[in-house]
Amino acid sequence: MKNKAMKKGIAVLCGAAMMTGLSVPAMAAEDASDLSNTLVYAGEEVETVNPLLSSHGEVSDIVFSGLMKYDENNLPIPDLAESYEYDDDSLTYTFHLRDGIKWQDGEDFSVDDVVFTYDVLRNDETLASTITTNYEDIETVEAPDDSTVVFTLSEYNAAMLDYFTLGIVPKHLLEGEDINTTSFNQNPIGTGRYKMTEWDTAGGMIILEKNEDYYDKVPNIDRIIYKTVADETTKATMIQSGEADLAWLNANYAEAFRNDDNFTNWDYVTADYRAMAMDMATDFWKENADSIGVLNYALDKDAIVAGVLNGRGWKAYSPIQLSNMGGNEAADIYPYDLEKFDEEMTALGWEKGDDGIYERNGEKFHFTIQVREYEEERVDIANLCANMLKAAGVDMEVVLVTKFDWQAGYNGFLYGNASQFDADQLYSEFVTGASNNTMSYSNAEVDELLKAARHEKDPEARKADYAEFEEVYAENPGIVLTCYLEGNYVGIKGLEGLNTTRVLGHHAVGVFWNIEDWTLTR
Repeated sequence: MKNKAMKKGIAVLCGAAMMTGLSVPAMAAEDASDLSNTLVYAGEEVETVNPLLSSHGEVSDIVFSGLMKYDENNLPIPDLAESYEYDDDSLTYTFHLRDGIKWQDGEDFSVDDVVFTYDVLRNDETLASTITTNYEDIETVEAPDDSTVVFTLSEYNAAMLDYFTLGIVPKHLLEGEDINTTSFNQNPIGTGRYKMTEWDTAGGMIILEKNEDYYDKVPNIDRIIYKTVADETTKATMIQSGEADLAWLNANYAEAFRNDDNFTNWDYVTADYRAMAMDMATDFWKENADSIGVLNYALDKDAIVAGVLNGRGWKAYSPIQLSNMGGNEAADIYPYDLEKFDEEMTALGWEKGDDGIYERNGEKFHFTIQVREYEEERVDIANLCANMLKAAGVDMEVVLVTKFDWQAGYNGFLYGNASQFDADQLYSEFVTGASNNTMSYSNAEVDELLKAARHEKDPEARKADYAEFEEVYAENPGIVLTCYLEGNYVGIKGLEGLNTTRVLGHHAVGVFWNIEDWTLTR
C-alpha cells in the first residue's frame, strides 16, 4: 500500500511537471520516501521573498522569523526573542534573543542582523516598501551586548509589538546591496521553519525543505512544493486531479468538494474584504469625491455575498469591521435603498440624463475600475456591482487587465485588504501620505483619529477612537466596501493539523501559521 501511494505521488508530480513545463527535482525521482512527505501547495503569485519589501505572503512567513510572531489568537508573542520588556518612562522595548540561532546558510544569527534590518527599514530612502510608516515611531535601535537589542521610540505606539513580527534579514548577505533589486529577493536566506532550495520563476514553482536547524519545533512535513498559480479554475482542477494537496479556493469552487470523502474543507474566518478603491489623484474623483459614499445605497451587498461568495462571507461596512478594535455598527449607515440613493444623488446636484445615467456640471457619472482578469471572484464582484450601479444610474466601467496599471489613468481598482491583527494595520493605507496610501486618500479628521488611536495607551480609549474613525470614514470614504470573504481551503484527506482558530488576512494568507504541527499521509 505504501509503495502504491509513493508511485502515485511520483506520477502526479511528473504529470504536473509535464503539464506546466516544470522540472521534477532530481531528489524526488531518486528517493520516493521524500515525495511521500511532500506537500504540494497551489498558492498565490510570488515576485519577491523579502519581508522588507513584501510582508504579505505564505512563503516569506515560513522562511523568515521575527522578534515576535502571532499566536492562534492573532496576538504577538516572542519568537527570535526569548523575552522582552517595555519601559514606559524611557519608551524602550528591550529584547533578549535566543541562543544558538543559525541562518539557513549556516552563519550565526546575531544582534547585528536585527539592528541592520531596522536600520534599512527606517533609513534607506530608496527602499520601495509599503510598510515603512509602521516603524516611523522608532527613534533608535541599539545592541548593548551580544544578546540584547533596545528600541527607543519617539512616542508610545500601541501596535509596536505587532510590527516587531517583521522578518529579520541577514546583514552578511545584504549589507551594501540595493534591497529593491538584489538577487537575495529570489534566493532568500532566513531563520524560519523552511528554507528555499529552488525557485523556478519561469515555471512557477518554489521548493522549500524543512529547516532541521530550526530553533523551535521542526516541522513534520519534509518539503513544500509551492506552485504559483494565478487562475482560480486551475487551482480547483489541480486539487481535483491530485496535482496539488492544498489550495485556497473561492467559495463556489470549494463547495464542489464538500461531499467528497477524498477531500477536506477548512473554513477560516478572515478579515479579507473587497471594495472599489477610488484613485483620488484622478480628475474624476478630485471633482466628485463627495459622491463616493452614496454609491453604497445602490449595492445589494447581501446579494453579492449570496451569489459570488455562495453565502460564505459577510456584507462589509467598515475596513476594520473584523479587527480587534473595529465593528462599530453605527458606521453601517448605507442600507440597500434605491429611493434613498436617488434622493441623495439629487441633493448632491446630480440629474439623470436621457440615457438614465446621472450627470452633473455637464459630466456623466462614469468611472473606470480595473480588475485582474484571472481573479474570478473579483471579476464577478465588479461585474455585479457594475450592473447594480447601472440600474441605479451610474456607469461603472469594468476594465480587465493582466496586471494592475497605475499609470493608465483608471479611476480605481477592485481592491482587497485585511486588518486581521491590530487595527493600526490600516494606518499606512488611510493616513495622508502614508507608505501604502496608493490611492491618495486624504481626510484630516481620519488622520487625527488614526494617529490618536496609534498613540493611545488606554485600550478603551483606543477602541473609542477607532469607533469614531469608522463613522467618520463611512461619511467620506475613499473605497466602496462590498463584502468580507470566508477563507475556504480544500486539501486531500491525508493532510491533517490545520488550525482554523486564527483569523486570516488578505487572500486568506496565514494558513501556514502552525505548519510545524501538520502531518501528511498518502
